[in-house]
Amino acid sequence: MNDIPLSLLFTALAFLLFLSAFFSGSETALMTLNRYRLQHLVKQHHRGAIKAHKLLQRPDRLIGLILLGNNFVNVLASSIATVIAIRLGGESAIAIGAGVLTLVILIFSEVTPKTLAAVKPELIAFPSAWIYIPLLKLFYPIVWVVNLFTNLLLLIFGIRVSRGQQESINKEELKSIVTEADSLMPSRYHNMLLGILDLESATVEDIMTPCKEIVGIDLEDSIEAIVAIIQNSPHSRLPVYRKSIDRVVGFLHVRKMLMLVHQADFDKQKITDNLTKPYFIPENTPLHNQMQHFKAEKLRIGLVVDEYGDVLGLVTLEDLLQEIVGELIVDEPGVQKQPDGSYLVDASVTVRELNRMTGWSLPTEGPKTLNGLIVEFMEMIPEPGTGVKLHGYPLEIIKRNKNTVLQVKFYPPKNTQK
Repeated sequence: MNDIPLSLLFTALAFLLFLSAFFSGSETALMTLNRYRLQHLVKQHHRGAIKAHKLLQRPDRLIGLILLGNNFVNVLASSIATVIAIRLGGESAIAIGAGVLTLVILIFSEVTPKTLAAVKPELIAFPSAWIYIPLLKLFYPIVWVVNLFTNLLLLIFGIRVSRGQQESINKEELKSIVTEADSLMPSRYHNMLLGILDLESATVEDIMTPCKEIVGIDLEDSIEAIVAIIQNSPHSRLPVYRKSIDRVVGFLHVRKMLMLVHQADFDKQKITDNLTKPYFIPENTPLHNQMQHFKAEKLRIGLVVDEYGDVLGLVTLEDLLQEIVGELIVDEPGVQKQPDGSYLVDASVTVRELNRMTGWSLPTEGPKTLNGLIVEFMEMIPEPGTGVKLHGYPLEIIKRNKNTVLQVKFYPPKNTQK
């Protein structure tokens, strides 16, 4: 190489450094592509995305090709840098040349292109894919040999590289993706998506109207009292029972009955003649299953029962839909954020709904309502003014009655991310 002009050697060295930057940056870009966006672009027939997707079907071959090229240009660059150092300063300059080349490669051929690729992966990955497809065909025999030994080594450790291996995510990971995408969609739609994902983990017991809050018709009451309930009921369907909700005899369609209550011969017999058969739901039924049951049976209401057949509460189709569309149909939620960052909360709100509205992580495995969670945690019904740190969240009891907490105030948790 002594006959080659220094200018040509420097030009060749610069070109090799550029190739090293290309291999380093394209490797990072291709490996950090958003797989879901890539699949979307493939469906949109984006030509660069199609080629990148094809390369990523066998990442072992792609990495083998990239590293083959990167190592080759780096070794060749090192050789040229050595020649340049000797011609400029003799053998004593070899160490200086190696140090300078290492710094140049680190800055211009590694850190800079990889940082750019991590920030703008599509900008580099899609054009690079056009180059790698023919290169892979050209150097396939060498890449195949390299991958053969690599895959055999991985196989020793129980790792099998297979074609078309799909990346899968579980429900919690999907929830994290949706949570991080909250800036890309209106908050109400964001909450709806989270509500749909929560259907599988929640049961009817989480959303039911408790037994003591069920509004129904007791056939033992006077006909005047029953008519008053029918005329003033905000609900379209009511359970009908004798003395106790555990002795339910059916469900009454209120709107149909409103047409009959003004008739002179209206009596309890007309009510029982217009009842539909009661529908019972086991307490641990997942919400997504119950949604299917309601659809298959063409029902809109059911009573939740425990293992002994005792009625625990009532669930309607509207309750299930509210789990999805929540804030769209709830005019006055029981969770009110105050100007100072605190929350004034109705203690009858479910823990799941509170977590969803605030982004907290109060435990949902035990009691379903905030009142139940507080009472279980404190093992007593606290007096107003009592302060407690409930699973890391500081709160104060604002109101209570004889046997339940009615309202609490949560103060901004100092160590909790929202």
